[in-house]
Amino acid sequence: MRFSASSAALWLACSIGLVAADSTIDENGIKSIPLRTHNLASPYLDSAMQSRWWDFGGNTIVRADQYVRLSSDKPSQEGWLFSRVPLTATNWEIEVEFKIHGSGNLHGDGFAMWLTKQRATPGPVFGSVDAFNGLAIFFDTYKNNRPGTVFPYVMSMMGDGHAIYDKANDGKDNEFMGCSARGIRNANIPTKARLTYFQDKELKLELQYRQEGQWELCFETNDPPMLPSVAYLGFSAETGELSDNHDIINVQTKNLYNTNRGDNGRPSSPGMEKGRKAGKDRNHAPKSEGSWGWFLFKIFMFFAVIGGGYVGYTAWRAQQKRSHRF
Repeated sequence: MRFSASSAALWLACSIGLVAADSTIDENGIKSIPLRTHNLASPYLDSAMQSRWWDFGGNTIVRADQYVRLSSDKPSQEGWLFSRVPLTATNWEIEVEFKIHGSGNLHGDGFAMWLTKQRATPGPVFGSVDAFNGLAIFFDTYKNNRPGTVFPYVMSMMGDGHAIYDKANDGKDNEFMGCSARGIRNANIPTKARLTYFQDKELKLELQYRQEGQWELCFETNDPPMLPSVAYLGFSAETGELSDNHDIINVQTKNLYNTNRGDNGRPSSPGMEKGRKAGKDRNHAPKSEGSWGWFLFKIFMFFAVIGGGYVGYTAWRAQQKRSHRF
């Protein structure tokens, strides 16, 4: 196949257009670029009954047209779903559609969302490993021993690789921030969670469970914990004597980049809620706030332009030589 310089330029323009078409910029100048390596949607599996970007195990069931069921409404089940590659973006947003439902009046135990160094390791904490390193969000539907707290309860925990989750007290002493979410189980609308992270600037969790399109702030802080530089995105669930179906329906992950010059992180909003627990003060070494994902994208496009130009020039030179022969 022969390429003219104009053909090479057209191919390059189309490639750039396809990538740009997937990205959006909101009213605050925040550009979002989908991360296909951390997205999940029906039919979930390829023709070989595998997923290119995700692993699953335990009692997990995949129904290609509906859900990835981490645990069924049966006693003593646990299952997990984890990304195969780590999430290395500096700033990101993860939106998850899930469903917690069952037939009994008594139900449990719940499911968890993970951003941790560990991956695909079964354990006693909502179906995954204890003493983890990273961030966990627990959607706890069964109250063990936590007076004064309304369940279901959604809480975050930062693990340092040594801390043990206090299961007997529903993680009371482990909590970073959290909120009650009565109505999140057996909801009549699609239930969703949206976790947004800007390094050193913001960690925010929003929930949709009361009305479609209406997001409830669960917690927010402008002093977020430092997450591991290499963290895997995952989900897990467990049931004990009581049970529920815990389904993951859709996962959308985006790399975020502030296009406003001079500030690569999201500006902190005034009066930001600290949540139930603001956590201890943290001193972080100064870090570059730019998005590595965006930086690598620009490097890729730079070499793509050079490569396209070289292909076009080589084809043009070859055509010129052939024309001089006659």
